[in-house]
Amino acid sequence: MPLLARTLPTPVAIEVRAGAVSALTPLLADGRISTGGRVAVAVGPGQGDDIAATLEEAVPSSSVVPIGSGSLEGALELMGYLRNGWYDAVVGIGGGKTLDAAKYAASMTGLPFVAVATNLSNDGLASPVASLESNGRKGSYGVHIPIAVFVDLDYVRDGPARHTRSGIGDVVSNLSAIADWQLAAEVTGEAVDGLAVAFARSATEALIRRTDDIAGDPYLATLAESLIMSGIAMSVAGTSRPCSGACHEISHALDASHGSPGLHGEQVAMGALFASWLRDDQALVEVIDACLSRYGLPRVPADLGLSVEEFTAAVVEAPDTRPDRYTVLEHLALDKHQIRERVDAYVAAFTR
Repeated sequence: MPLLARTLPTPVAIEVRAGAVSALTPLLADGRISTGGRVAVAVGPGQGDDIAATLEEAVPSSSVVPIGSGSLEGALELMGYLRNGWYDAVVGIGGGKTLDAAKYAASMTGLPFVAVATNLSNDGLASPVASLESNGRKGSYGVHIPIAVFVDLDYVRDGPARHTRSGIGDVVSNLSAIADWQLAAEVTGEAVDGLAVAFARSATEALIRRTDDIAGDPYLATLAESLIMSGIAMSVAGTSRPCSGACHEISHALDASHGSPGLHGEQVAMGALFASWLRDDQALVEVIDACLSRYGLPRVPADLGLSVEEFTAAVVEAPDTRPDRYTVLEHLALDKHQIRERVDAYVAAFTR
């Protein structure tokens, strides 16, 4: 019998609204997730303490566990805590690094994970990937997607605007990543998952031409939903491909050798603009550049405090960060001298 459909892993519950945290306690009381409220609540630095305190009061059997850092070491420490007790689920409360550490620990201990985001800095909210730093280098680890995702706009609105702009940059980079994936299909025959592309592209198209205030609930809700859709796109594809191309290779190189000069979304946003310019995709360049300019995201190396030499070095190193991935960088196969010429031309074209 032919396969007529496929089953997609997605969160059971998604709440994106002001006051969304109020729905967290009823969810945890659902016997399918926690039979007795034995929940480990992993909290990062920042606004998560208030939510954790409320949850601890409402679910007396829960245990609050501070996460000192969103690193691999922090995740392993949380794993040890989870293995020394009896828990039905893990709730991660905080920003992207905290959620990634908690998501990794929950996945490695076989526990359902509930993500409660206090900012919208990247697309890790509902993705099957945890990005964790160890010994100064970031690595990407496959994990289970969250069983539920909560984004309370009251908390997001009170957070740093820079984190929101970073989230915009991560969503915008999808278009460049998709273009790289399609380039790989044309040149190497790599299979492209059309449904994953549809999710990733729709996530970006919902956001990229908006002009309203990023502090307003309508914009924040759209951004949150776009980040969640991006995560689901990766889950559908079984790879980060629909949301990660040359833009992310450049960002990984900046993390590894240049001390992460910006937030993840800031770095991939500039990487997406540069990669689209390398592909000579004028239509995509124009729409990405307009969005980055509108909301004050980095467009040239100096915007991240980088010299032309440092950015050139990152572009040279970028393909080594994902040797299995074919993007415009691998396609052009430029040497260091040629890359420097391209970077110089790019900076000249986009510096204002």
